[in-house]
Amino acid sequence: MPLSGLDIYKLLPKTNCRECGFPTCLAFALSLAKKAVSLEKCPYVSETAKQALEAQSQPPIRLVRIGDDENKVEVGNETVMFRHEEKFHHPAAIGFIIEDSLSDEEIKRRLEAIRSLQFERVGQPLKTDLVAVKQSKDAKRFAQAVSLVTSLTKSGIVLMSEDASALKEALGVLAGKRPLIYAAGSQNVTELAKLAKEHGASLALKSESIDGLTELAKAANETGLTDLVLAINTSNANAKAIWDLTQARRLALKKANRLMGYPVVAAMPELNSYAEVIKAGDYIAKYGSIVLLRGFEPWAALALLTLRQNIYTDPQKPLQIEAKLYPVGNVSEKSPTLVTTNFSLTYYTVLGEVEASKIPTYILSVDTEGMSVLTAWAAEKFTPDKISDSLKKSGAEEKLTHRQVIIPGYVAVMSGDLEEKSGWKIVVGPKEAAGIPTFLKNLS
Repeated sequence: MPLSGLDIYKLLPKTNCRECGFPTCLAFALSLAKKAVSLEKCPYVSETAKQALEAQSQPPIRLVRIGDDENKVEVGNETVMFRHEEKFHHPAAIGFIIEDSLSDEEIKRRLEAIRSLQFERVGQPLKTDLVAVKQSKDAKRFAQAVSLVTSLTKSGIVLMSEDASALKEALGVLAGKRPLIYAAGSQNVTELAKLAKEHGASLALKSESIDGLTELAKAANETGLTDLVLAINTSNANAKAIWDLTQARRLALKKANRLMGYPVVAAMPELNSYAEVIKAGDYIAKYGSIVLLRGFEPWAALALLTLRQNIYTDPQKPLQIEAKLYPVGNVSEKSPTLVTTNFSLTYYTVLGEVEASKIPTYILSVDTEGMSVLTAWAAEKFTPDKISDSLKKSGAEEKLTHRQVIIPGYVAVMSGDLEEKSGWKIVVGPKEAAGIPTFLKNLS
């Protein structure tokens, strides 16, 4: 039976040193009981306590690192089935498959395409994480392709081969890179597990069934290798693949099955672009830790990166920006000033429309704890008092010669009260951000 938070607390030093990142030892113990943190975070735990808590401290899904320390990708270490229960901790890694049968020039062209797949959404950078090199030629060509890819990208590397001799040659050029080997089956699991352990790599295990993956994990563990990833068969119908993904997660979290407590990788089969995006999106949602794509279209990458961002944000902490006065364009002391909240999606929507208007404008972001306009207004976080206080603290009075501020049309009801409390003339703007460009052009 797993230890409770109080049981764990009795074994801790009770210093409340806060070096673990928690305010008290009890808070750390409760988090440890939920397997949301590892015991190594406590710098003063005794050896006796370590032995007693060793099993308890292990996360239900092992954290696996791919790539060197500077560019590492971390997957696994998840603690819940559904994000509303807590949150998902490590975003699914998205990578691309490059075959060694391609010419060097084509490989370079594809790596350049991958490097260009960088976007920004609601103030957060979005990019892909991995490059997988798939063997289809001899060991020498595979090693050459791996060497070329490694020299041109900082992304984590996946070695897609079942040939131990080819993998050994390729691993020779990846010292310190911590690659992922994809994938071992029943015939070569022991050989590849020993090879992965020798070179500091992690190993994917591939089987047609959950029971088969369990047996492979057991065999790999017997060699001393614990950095494992479970590979599902993506050639199956989506319903079957998603069933396998869900069962693997459930067995790890609900049944404490250590042999299933590893991240899961899904490598896409040959599909058209639209089918691949749909299939990959399903796997990101439930519950792929790594998704390897074959297509290189920017629109497809952006769609999947956006989906990943939405799923892996903390549902209890809305995305928000710093509350302050933002200049947009070549502003002057006479530029109009719009008021909005510090919810990222709201702010960047307003920003996009202001930029589209090509009229230099200030945007005053008010601290509403990451709530949108109507939500913040209903929760009394977007009030005349708050907006008035923000106008003073932002330095707007010093930067502007006019005393006129534009509020969202949805909160027009507060205009009189805000005008009285702030001393500024209040102009009611459009209800929807889409109306901002026309509104600013017609503003006298």
